Amino acid sequence: MTPTTAPPARQPEPGAPPPALRVEGLTVDLTTPTGELRAVDGVGFSVHKGRTLALLGESGCGKSMTAQAVVGLLDPVARVTGGTAHVNGTEVLGLSRSQRARLAGPVLSIVFQDALTAMNPVRTVGAQLAEPFRIHRGLSRRAARERAVELMDGVGIPEPRARARSYPHQFSGGMRQRLLIAMAVALEPDVLIADEPTTALDVTVQAQVMELLADLQARQGMALVLITHDLAVVAEHADEVAVMYAGHVVETGPVTEVFTHPRHPYTRGLLDSVPERAAKGRPLHAVPGSPPELGSIPTGCVFQSRCPLAADVCAAERPRPRPTGPSRAAACHRSEELASD
Repeated sequence: MTPTTAPPARQPEPGAPPPALRVEGLTVDLTTPTGELRAVDGVGFSVHKGRTLALLGESGCGKSMTAQAVVGLLDPVARVTGGTAHVNGTEVLGLSRSQRARLAGPVLSIVFQDALTAMNPVRTVGAQLAEPFRIHRGLSRRAARERAVELMDGVGIPEPRARARSYPHQFSGGMRQRLLIAMAVALEPDVLIADEPTTALDVTVQAQVMELLADLQARQGMALVLITHDLAVVAEHADEVAVMYAGHVVETGPVTEVFTHPRHPYTRGLLDSVPERAAKGRPLHAVPGSPPELGSIPTGCVFQSRCPLAADVCAAERPRPRPTGPSRAAACHRSEELASD
C-alpha cells in the first residue's frame, strides 16, 4: 500500500499548553478471510482542553475505528499497525490492558452511539453509574450511590434517586443517552470521545444532548472529539474539523474556515449537498458514486473516482497533506484551484 503521512498537527501559540490528545500516523489493519485490509491509514489530528474537534465523513470512512483504536476497544480482527496517540503527553497505543484501565474514566473516556447496548441490561443504572467511583475513587457502596444520584441529576434525569433503581430499558432513548454521557464524564476525563452521540434521536432530543455535552465541557474543561456525519452539528458545536474519507484524513482546519472555503473536493461536495444550499426547482446536489471498498482503495488519491477535478497525477500519486493556510491542511493535488473558485 502507498505510504501516507498524517496532516501536520496544528501548532500551538508560543507558551500555549500542549494538546490534550494528539494522534499522529494512526494506522489500523483488519484481518479478513481474503487477507489484510487497511481500514485507517495515517490519520492525524489534535485537540486541546476546552476545545471540540469533529471527525466528519460518510459512514464507513473510519471515524469510529479511529476512536476505538485510541481508547483500546478494537475488535479482535483489528489491530493498530502504526502511529501514536498521546493523551496529556502519555502514549496510550502501546499501553497494556491494565494500564489502559487506569486511564479509562479519569483521563480518557468515550460515549457510544447505541446507549441500550452500551449499558448492562441486568443491572440498575444507579449501580452502573456508581461503579467508576468504587473502582477509581475507592468510595463505599453508599457514597458511590450518592455520587451516582448527583450525576443523574446533573444530566437532567428527573427524580434521580428513584430512577437510580431502574434498568436501562425503562428509560427513553434520549434519557439513556444522557445516562451514557453521565457514565463517561463521571470522573471528569481530560478527553472525551463522543461517537455519533445523537444517532437515532429526534431533532429536539439531539439538540438537548448536544447542549448537555457543551455544558459539561464548559464546566469540566475537557477536550471533546465529536464523531459525526452531521454537518449542522459540526458547524454549531465544533472548533476544528478533520474530514475523513476511505480511512484517510483529507482536510483539517478551523470549522468556520473549512466550511467557508473548503480546499478538498470531498469537503466541498459534502457542503454542496446540504439542502439549504439548493436552488428552488433544481435537483439536489450529491457527491456521485460511493466510497471504495477497503480491498479496492486506489493507488493514487483515494477520492479520484468521485472527484470532478481528477487528473492524471491523481491516479498516479497519492497526495500528501500540505498546508493550505494557517492551521489548515488538505491532501489534494489541486487544492489551489479550489482556492481560486
